[in-house]
Amino acid sequence: MSDSPESVRQDVREHYTQIAETGGSCCGPDTCGCKGYSDAELALIPAEAVAIGLGCGNPTALASLASGEVVLDLGSGGGLDVLLASQRVGPSGYVYGVDTTPAMIDLARRNAARAGVRNVEFLPGDLENLPLPDASVDVIISNCVVNLTPDKLRALREAFRVLRPGGRLAISDIVIDPDLAGFPVPEAELRRSLDWAACAAGALTTSALRAALTQAGFADIDLEVVSRTTTDDLPRHGSPLQERLGDDGLRELAHRFTSTSIKARRPA
Repeated sequence: MSDSPESVRQDVREHYTQIAETGGSCCGPDTCGCKGYSDAELALIPAEAVAIGLGCGNPTALASLASGEVVLDLGSGGGLDVLLASQRVGPSGYVYGVDTTPAMIDLARRNAARAGVRNVEFLPGDLENLPLPDASVDVIISNCVVNLTPDKLRALREAFRVLRPGGRLAISDIVIDPDLAGFPVPEAELRRSLDWAACAAGALTTSALRAALTQAGFADIDLEVVSRTTTDDLPRHGSPLQERLGDDGLRELAHRFTSTSIKARRPA
């Protein structure tokens, strides 16, 4: 697969269109699993949203959402985190979900209707060009999605733009910690051997993510590794990585891919 920005976008759209139409969990088999949600939370959400909406954390809890806040979910998928956020902000709050895949937007709207939720809206759009005005939301959440966008700095600048002064970013994502150095295979080749749509090939390193957040204008940046993957979790395609790296090298490669909680704030 080409790693040009448009080919990445097309591959991601096709991958998630298939998930929306046929089912299955987003990202890889366990790279993004059901992490951080309580049974009580999931019991309140339509099964169709739960089945495909499991990411690499629980950003609605990470964000400490309050009644009356306006929230934006980047890459809202089947609507799981939007529906959870709608409960936390209550009827005086509002939650937007933005997704680039039309089939996901349709599915999320159906799930919101099934749940009888009225304080939500799902919008088609790209993380690099958000369909919301400047300074229009209090909180941005996202679950294993920012790593899928080719231009992450532009996506983070868009997030900064739509946040109100003092607004906060609280997302869960796949981050490489610390980096991809020290292997007998160059980083570019390692990334080509991994899968963009399964949340691996496009993941930033911790230092690159921190630098991008700073460059986008964010302050009070906090990155916390929640869990690390195993060789069974690491999505691969088309390249015999095990032969090149050996069992120990492959384990170390997988270990560097983490589910990370990311918090930051737009200065007031």
